[in-house]
Amino acid sequence: MKAQRPYPRATITSKGEHALAKGHPWVYEAEVLFMEGAPGQGDGVANGSLIDVVNRKGSYLGTGLLSKSSKIRIRLITRNANDAFDRAFWKRKVAWAWEYRKTVMGEDASCCRVLFSEADGFPGLVVDRFNDVLVAETLSVGMEQLKPVIFPVLLEVLAEDGVSIRGLYERNDVATRKLEGLELTAGWFASAADEGGQAGLDPLAPGAPGTEDFGPTVTQIVENGVRYEVDFENGQKTGFFLDQKYNRRAVAKLAAGRHVLDCFTHTGSFALNAAHGGAAYVNAVDISELAVAQARKNAQLNGLDERMGFTATNVFDLLPALEAAHDRTYDFIVLDPPAFTKSRKTIQSASRGYKEINYRAMKLLPRGGYLATCSCSHFMDTERFKHVVASAAHDAGVQLRQIEERQQAPDHPIVWGVPETDYLKFFIFQVV
Repeated sequence: MKAQRPYPRATITSKGEHALAKGHPWVYEAEVLFMEGAPGQGDGVANGSLIDVVNRKGSYLGTGLLSKSSKIRIRLITRNANDAFDRAFWKRKVAWAWEYRKTVMGEDASCCRVLFSEADGFPGLVVDRFNDVLVAETLSVGMEQLKPVIFPVLLEVLAEDGVSIRGLYERNDVATRKLEGLELTAGWFASAADEGGQAGLDPLAPGAPGTEDFGPTVTQIVENGVRYEVDFENGQKTGFFLDQKYNRRAVAKLAAGRHVLDCFTHTGSFALNAAHGGAAYVNAVDISELAVAQARKNAQLNGLDERMGFTATNVFDLLPALEAAHDRTYDFIVLDPPAFTKSRKTIQSASRGYKEINYRAMKLLPRGGYLATCSCSHFMDTERFKHVVASAAHDAGVQLRQIEERQQAPDHPIVWGVPETDYLKFFIFQVV
């Protein structure tokens, strides 16, 4: 490096350098040879701090955020040695992310993912917008420490574009935070003024004075013409799965006049889209009674409940039971399961789970029936998932005619070189 920089630095292995050169933003613990403190500040490097990454020759590779408790030791935020990591830097990044959402989502940007972690250069931070509410998950220690900067500039960028946000709610109650040494918390951030006098956000514990000013933790959204009640305090993740937005619309296009079984319905999104698309009857199934109750409420909200049924049961029990009863009620089945694997170690067992539900669905469907099936685990890559579905079709004695192969909505962008951003596989077939 030609000039001395004011940051600590980590020298990494050639393997780590090669991974960065291919576009991945992570440096793993085993790839760090040694770390040095910032010039004039001793050898210590604070957890969550900015740190330069260099190769064995001292050549600059990027600057990232240090996570001492994680196997992902450094997450890059830039590869530009000229960047200054001030408020203006983060505001530019937020503005780029928001401009992208407006471009690819259009009017649908009113309910979309505004920041998608590594895909937007905010490693470990996810922010979803539900009309006038933002819901955030912060999963890395570096982003946790930068929230007092990032959240105010996020509100500022939206406000400058005429978007009014009544509050930002944090869903930091996920176990993943423990890998970063972070506590599990949830609650509103309260409006305040930052040091620059701009409207900002300061963290308040749930129930602290001032949090009640932001109103209830339930809001309504409209997606694909369907109205939903979103409970962002108690619902899964940030309260609603926005990534399937256009896949639900694809299902609705094929649903007219059909009898639809929506498995793993959660709060009823695929089921409601099918009913909205003109399905004769839709049964929404989920193991969670709370989720089924919310799905029923959403159906009533849209005046669709008279053509819908709701069943709280285990899909792995329901499908074999329908087959044993020779029940041929359904000519369209939707399989939208949770991620069956969150690590490489459990891919084989996950494959068996995916095969089981697809096999059972194919056995239930009549010739000419339709199947929508997906996986939301990035460890279950596209080719492996295709193999699982093909194997299920072989064992079920059916042939599949592919109608569409789809992925997550573009507000969850896939960045080439970062396979973790490419996680949702979605297929629609006709059984022939």
